[in-house]
Amino acid sequence: WYLSWTGLVQSYFDGRGQVSVLSCLPPSVGRDVAVAVVKPLRAGLGNPDTRSLLRTDRQVKWTMEVLCYGLTLPLDGDTVKLCVDVYTDWLMALVSPKESIPPPISRDPNMYTQKILRHLYSLFLSSPVYTSLCQQVLCAVQSLARDSAVMSRDTWETLLNFLLCINQTMLAAGVPEQLSHLSMAVLFEVWLLSCSRCFPSRSLWQKGRQMLSSCRHQGAVVEQWSRVIAALTSRLLLLTFGPSFPHFKVHDEDAALIPKDLDEPRVPHTWFRFLHLLGNLVDLSRPLVVGLTPSSHEEASRADSQLPSIFFRAMRGVSTLVDAFLGISRPRSGSAPPIPMNILSVPIAPPSATSPPPHNKRLKPGNVSKAASKPLASSPPHWKSRPVTSQPPLCSSPRPSPSPLRCKLDSLLHLFGDWLFDAALFNRDSGETCQYLLITHTGHSTIHTVHSTTPIAHSTTTTTPTVWAAGRAEACGTLCRVFACKKTAEDVLSVYLSRFYLVLIQGLRVTEEGCPLVLASILLNSTCLFCCDLKGVNLLLPSFISAVEKVLLDRELVRFKSFVSPVDLRRASILVLLTMLPIPLQFGTVRSELLFDGRFNRDDVTGGSFLSLKARLIGVLIGALQTETDTSNTQIILAAALNVVQDSALLKAAGETLQVSAFISFPARWSQGTQMDSWTWYAAGILWVQFVRLLTQRLTAQWRNDSAVCLSALEVLGGLAKVEVSVEESERMRVVTSVCCYIVFQCSRPPPLHSRDLHSIIVAAFHCLNVWLTHHPAMLDHQECLLEVLEIVELGISGTKSRQEEEARCKEQKELNPVSLRVKEAAEATLTCVMQVSRAFPFLGGLLVEDALIGRSTLSDHCVKKFRYFVVDRSVILAMLEQPQGPEQAPCPSLTVLIRGPSGGHTWTLQLHLQPREGRNESQQTLIPEQRSAAQEDAGIRCDVEHQLFPESVDRDASVKADLSIPTLHEMVLLRDQIFFSLTGLARPQVSGRTVVTKTCRPPPPSTDFQTARLFLSHLGLLTPEALKSPGTSGVPAQLVSLDSSLPGFSEDLGHLDQLASRNCDSAFIFYMGAGQRTAAEILRNVESCCSVQSHFLDFLWSLGRPAAVGRRQCGGSNTLEFPAVLGDSGGGVFNGERFVLMYTDALTEMTFLVPSPSHGECELTLCSPVEDTKSFCFESNNSVFSSIVSVSNVQVIFIHPLKTGLYRIRFHGNTTSKFSSVVPLVDGSVVSKRSLGFLVRETAINCCQRRRLESDSAPPPHVRRKQMINNIIQRYRRRGSEPAFYAALFKDP
Repeated sequence: WYLSWTGLVQSYFDGRGQVSVLSCLPPSVGRDVAVAVVKPLRAGLGNPDTRSLLRTDRQVKWTMEVLCYGLTLPLDGDTVKLCVDVYTDWLMALVSPKESIPPPISRDPNMYTQKILRHLYSLFLSSPVYTSLCQQVLCAVQSLARDSAVMSRDTWETLLNFLLCINQTMLAAGVPEQLSHLSMAVLFEVWLLSCSRCFPSRSLWQKGRQMLSSCRHQGAVVEQWSRVIAALTSRLLLLTFGPSFPHFKVHDEDAALIPKDLDEPRVPHTWFRFLHLLGNLVDLSRPLVVGLTPSSHEEASRADSQLPSIFFRAMRGVSTLVDAFLGISRPRSGSAPPIPMNILSVPIAPPSATSPPPHNKRLKPGNVSKAASKPLASSPPHWKSRPVTSQPPLCSSPRPSPSPLRCKLDSLLHLFGDWLFDAALFNRDSGETCQYLLITHTGHSTIHTVHSTTPIAHSTTTTTPTVWAAGRAEACGTLCRVFACKKTAEDVLSVYLSRFYLVLIQGLRVTEEGCPLVLASILLNSTCLFCCDLKGVNLLLPSFISAVEKVLLDRELVRFKSFVSPVDLRRASILVLLTMLPIPLQFGTVRSELLFDGRFNRDDVTGGSFLSLKARLIGVLIGALQTETDTSNTQIILAAALNVVQDSALLKAAGETLQVSAFISFPARWSQGTQMDSWTWYAAGILWVQFVRLLTQRLTAQWRNDSAVCLSALEVLGGLAKVEVSVEESERMRVVTSVCCYIVFQCSRPPPLHSRDLHSIIVAAFHCLNVWLTHHPAMLDHQECLLEVLEIVELGISGTKSRQEEEARCKEQKELNPVSLRVKEAAEATLTCVMQVSRAFPFLGGLLVEDALIGRSTLSDHCVKKFRYFVVDRSVILAMLEQPQGPEQAPCPSLTVLIRGPSGGHTWTLQLHLQPREGRNESQQTLIPEQRSAAQEDAGIRCDVEHQLFPESVDRDASVKADLSIPTLHEMVLLRDQIFFSLTGLARPQVSGRTVVTKTCRPPPPSTDFQTARLFLSHLGLLTPEALKSPGTSGVPAQLVSLDSSLPGFSEDLGHLDQLASRNCDSAFIFYMGAGQRTAAEILRNVESCCSVQSHFLDFLWSLGRPAAVGRRQCGGSNTLEFPAVLGDSGGGVFNGERFVLMYTDALTEMTFLVPSPSHGECELTLCSPVEDTKSFCFESNNSVFSSIVSVSNVQVIFIHPLKTGLYRIRFHGNTTSKFSSVVPLVDGSVVSKRSLGFLVRETAINCCQRRRLESDSAPPPHVRRKQMINNIIQRYRRRGSEPAFYAALFKDP
């Protein structure tokens, strides 16, 4: 209805001041009369007891004629100032009448106030303008409006018309900036007061709009309007959405502009009228439209160079309002104005030494008249011009999540869409009317033609397109934020989508015609545009890929450095890349009718498959990893690398065939000048090799001094070890070699550079090495790899490597000087891992089986007494059971040994055999000689053979005396017979009369009673005096110690030791959140039935782990529970920890997943093993719950939101204050496929827990905790007897 009021603004005073009768006389006479009249009036103002000299209406009116003339005199004396003092004092008659005010004025203050305001208008018509006097009048008018309670409607309208006229006059005259800001501030404040006490008439609103529209090319008008409309918006949002909506914070001085007594029904009306007071803000970018008003044509030409800056300020103010309605406004400190623009500094116009951008000016006293340098004690500080400052986005002050109570996008675009679209789409290249054609694919083709109907002037200051780039970039960024805040089930009008996509297509130009500032603004505000389920947004994929290539593949970013932080721009581009990476594989060979190419050639609108874009995306990812230097950005790229490789590997494992119809040449920059078929880049093995080579090369070179990047790289390498791909063994050994070289480099740093962070990185490197060894144990079959790993273990434990020394020394002779105790413990864990995977200990099904061999059953005192307990090397407890074998087994020495060490528990069964294992029949009994009958003399065939002791040739030689020194064999036989007969003769008399029975000699039966513990210890070389002697150190036991199992509490402590897991045990809680759910009862109730959750949620649970019964630890291959059978008709609540949990285990980790339910909420921590660290996942069906997450700093939450495309959006909430807080592979804002969701979530949870352990001083590794428990058992239960008593105990039964 505003448009029905036509006509240009007419001055309330007809453009002239009030004319006094003294103007008819000679100037000298008028001046003398004015001086003679004003001085006594002014003298009576300072004394409150002085009564006014004017008592009648006639006297007052005559005096006012004189004062009116005095206001027109030149400022060579104090006459004008005295007149202003008198009038400003009389204006207070509407506030508090005084004796110095004439009685007629006190009786009818409204009439005289209106007349005084008409006279004061003459003061502002003088040239030059009297700055200090104008400030005095403005402050008086401001106090009058604030404090008066008896002003009539006519007086309010006169006051507002007076302010409109003087503002128009001063802005046209080019007054100092300080005065223009003060006058506009007073106008808006008085106008707001009028809205509260006497709402302005429709005609007055129209006059205000006409005047302000004609002066909107002035910076003071736009800046003060932005302040007022922001304060009104803050009050409006509170009334409209309530206190739960995020508070739009404005400066206290700005908030004070809104009267507290402004009625709630009037707030929306006032806000809407103030919003449109300046007319169409986009007209600021059209100099001819701004200069159409005759009264402003001259000043518009003079301020033509400042229009781009003012246009940017206007768009910035609109952007602030839009952010406030979305609930994403940034908090501001001090008196800084709202800066939603995502740029550091904007080049509005070519720099000039004489005319800097007006929003960067600071008014100094020297810039105005001398009278203006006098400070005003009563003037409010909020009208002063504030410097425009900005802050880099996505860095120091990230934008909060949109409020779930925000209005719909269509409603917001109805209010601000015309301005934003017009500002974002205008063309500065020519003066002709521009036409754009956009075809959107939303089930059917819809053609929208958008015309720019306003021709552009060809002035010398506005023909350059870049001068308007700041305002256009602000509008484009605001539109991106608006559409990125779309709710899950919200529909957006097609006309808005088509215009928005047209804005993106124009703004993402990467040719020379494109504007870098606009492109940067779009990228900075489009980080989540592809995960909002916008119809047809995937058609813009080529345009965004071209824009991201422009940024990420450029190491210097010369075109962007002047107005944006390169680090923040690259980070935004990386986040956009993360949202685009899974799209080609998700849609595969699905062909689109048209894809918009950001290069904007003549054939820019073409058709093709989404899969054809995969090679470009991977090329950008590899290129970004090579050019990136920022720590945080590099970590995000590393996370994306693991996501891509895992997704490709799972896709290949699923048997899906990837076919590409088009031949795509890979960028020569990243393929060393060779062209490759794009299908090769989809092979998971090739991607795996490419990223492994790149990561290992940079880990030992560019990144080795950046601990945060190295930690993420080690986590990604550990994740790549779990990706199942077919590659050569040498590629895997490359990783082991690189990690070992990295450990050597970090350990060899000078002592001043050693810190806790450095040692944490070394520990993480050892953990990465363990992951590779456990998942690829075949690498240890290569001697070079085994020696390299053992050297690193030696370096970690002792601090040196044997190969570096001239002569190898045994470990007993080496002096232990490790880098730190934590590094030594990590090296010990790696040594244990090597022993396990090299089959030195039992190893089944990829899992350590010590738990299955020992079991979790409680030990009783009766069972314990059957064992002998020894401790070897103060770290290993041997429980030996000497029990006879069954009747079916051979009576041979056997021993069962339970080995409890830092790395876990093992069971050995030993048997002593006299035959090798290969040639022994296990069922064969021990050989026992049979009874033989008497020998028969005639048995067999007797042959007469003469036996010779020496060869015949010996007899041919002549014998010597020395040959006779040794008797011959025949002589010895004869001598033996003689001795036998002589002894028989001596024995015959002694046995006479006795019967002698001759028996055949038989071997004794095999012994069935062995001290096998003694044999075992003896074979190990432990039964020596040196092993039993104490080393002499107080409190340090000997190498071999016996434990007294009869002491009370021994079996309980052994049970506690068995309960200590040899792996890192962590847990995570999973919740399902529906749309609009806020309370705990609603959220927990979802998992009671499968009807309350989506099928995606159950598939997600299935991918996390296998069902396990509470109280039983999962072992390799022994768990037969199936997920569907356990789930039943539950929505996942069956895994609440009462009966079942979801468990994932490998050689190093045990992760338990629980789904809390309302019926068993208190049982959710009743786990079978200690919980070291806890994480939470929220699988939710509406992205509006992102803003209602918990605020606990030590809780890490991962939000998973399913999209309509079948992909999943990830939001990560955790502690970001730590140096190592950026966990991979899932990062905030990433998008993943259903195939890799479970793997990535699990890896992120494991890495989160691992990082928490690295930062904590109270989280030792599992083997260290077990070692401490073993030391406690030794101190409590060791036998302190002598060595003879020790040996004697070995021959006794336990």
